[in-house]
Amino acid sequence: QVQLVESGGGLVQPGGSLRLSCVASGIITSMYVMGWYRQAPGKQRELVAAITSGGITNYADSVKGRFTISRDFAKSTVYLQMSSLKPEDTSVYYCNAHWGSTHYWGQGTQVTVSS
Repeated sequence: QVQLVESGGGLVQPGGSLRLSCVASGIITSMYVMGWYRQAPGKQRELVAAITSGGITNYADSVKGRFTISRDFAKSTVYLQMSSLKPEDTSVYYCNAHWGSTHYWGQGTQVTVSS
């Protein structure tokens, strides 16, 4: 059974930082592109960042220079370091594992940026 379990969300002030973690089980994570998506109320889910097994990264323009995605193969974990957070970063953040047409999703973790 495949599970992606996110943690690290919460309430943070504008300009603050958070680190999200996603632990994967039931898959060989080195075979998958790992990513983070987010979805705000009334909006479509959007890609925030992704990382391949070779370490190639891709970021949404809105987070470039502020967010960093990384992965630890030994721990089957992918991280999203978020800095200089803005109120518009408020969303539910979802972990994703992608291989071909196969996608697995976590349950999501809420990030709220507010003073």
